[in-house]
Amino acid sequence: MSVPAKKRMTIAQLWERSKRWPAGARVFSFMIGRQARYTGSIGAQVTHLETGRAVVQMADKAAVRNHLKSVHAIALMNLGELCTGLAVMHQVDGKGRGIVKNLSMEYIKKARGTITGECETRVPEESGDHEFVATGLLRDQSGDVVAKCTATWQLQIY
Repeated sequence: MSVPAKKRMTIAQLWERSKRWPAGARVFSFMIGRQARYTGSIGAQVTHLETGRAVVQMADKAAVRNHLKSVHAIALMNLGELCTGLAVMHQVDGKGRGIVKNLSMEYIKKARGTITGECETRVPEESGDHEFVATGLLRDQSGDVVAKCTATWQLQIY
C-alpha cells in the first residue's frame, strides 16, 4: 500500500495562514522571495492578497537604484511581474499552473520613493489552456503611476 503524496500548500492558503501572525506578511514575502530568487532580490513586501487582487511594495534603497538616483527599470519590471504573478497565481494555484509568456513595461516617469504595485484581474475558470493578460500599475508615494506592467500568462487550468 503506497502512502499518498503530501499536497503542498497553495499561495492562498499560505497567505491566509501567514497574515494571522504579527509579522506574517513579512514572512510570506520572504518565502515568496526564496521560492522565486530573482524576485526576492528587490525585497518587496506583499501588503494585500485576495482573489483577483495583489498589492506589493518596494522600498527605495541603494540596491534597486540606478545611476540617476531613481528606481532602476528592471527593479520596476520585477515588481510588476510580482504583483501580476501573485494576482494570477493566487487564483490558479491548486487548480492549474501558469508561466509568464511575455512581459512588457511602459515607463511613465522616474520612480523615486516607495513604489506600490497593484494588479486586479480575474483568470478564466474553465478547464483547458488559456493565454491570459494581466496588467499591474506601479505608483509612487503621491499616487502617480510611474510604470505599467503587462504580463501575458500561459495558463493550464485542470
